[in-house]
Amino acid sequence: MKNRSLVSIDDFSKAEWLKILNLAEGFEKNPKQRLLEGNVVATLFFEPSTRTRLSFESAASYLGAKVIGFSDASSTSVKKGETLNDTILTVSNYADIIVMRHPREGSARYASEIAPVPVVNAGDGANQHPTQTLLDLYSIRKTQGKLDNIHITFVGDLKYGRTVHSLVISLCNFNATFHLVSPIELKLPSYVKRHIKDAKLKYHQYTELSEAISKSDILYMTRIQKERFSDPIEYEKVKNAYVLKNSMLEEARENMKVLHPLPRVNEITVDVDTNPMAYYFQQAQNGVYVRQALLTSILGKK
Repeated sequence: MKNRSLVSIDDFSKAEWLKILNLAEGFEKNPKQRLLEGNVVATLFFEPSTRTRLSFESAASYLGAKVIGFSDASSTSVKKGETLNDTILTVSNYADIIVMRHPREGSARYASEIAPVPVVNAGDGANQHPTQTLLDLYSIRKTQGKLDNIHITFVGDLKYGRTVHSLVISLCNFNATFHLVSPIELKLPSYVKRHIKDAKLKYHQYTELSEAISKSDILYMTRIQKERFSDPIEYEKVKNAYVLKNSMLEEARENMKVLHPLPRVNEITVDVDTNPMAYYFQQAQNGVYVRQALLTSILGKK
């Protein structure tokens, strides 16, 4: 993995994903390892982020790296009309690795092709979010004791949800069974379903959340993303399609955990937070350890 970019979850093999997860276990036990002293990590966030940006910066800081970058492109030369090409080539002079989030699909791939340093995709539009996938895999393995043969239910925005797309593709390598709960307008895209079909795995589609909860080892809730809708009326139609309440978990399997890439709006009520099945805040914490593993692997320190 040394000096390689991570744009799509497919850029790394199953064996390499597992290596990252195993390294993350070590960082969870001892996160303050000064392995990246002398290195500079650039975080370029052209789109708002809390957990992804801060967990990358936390991971780099715990490892002793310097962090540069921005969280608001309007305060950079982009506002003056600087192209993505020029931004990437310029920042490459200042950093050993670039972590980038951009609203345009394909932007991370483009950046990786022109940058002389590795690029990590922290989300490109509605396309992919591979580092979220790695921390999701870590969270699933930690809570279930395995990755193989799980029943996972995805709920909400399956059309624009880049976290869903990447995680479905990765779980096709672990013989998962998929339960897909969404409004008709927000169904999982055909190209993602094709991965399931090519792997000869099963998926089931629902419009009612209650039909899938009792079948789930993992219940993966997602936010209906207002920013992905060009028509506000269409967003209003589906924004409250699914709301998970604590009472709905009474029939859930004992081993079931509720995940969410966050931020949540109103799709999980706060009374779920104290249920032992709620795991989304620990899931966010796991992002630090996984990103530590990723940074040290790409920069050749592990």
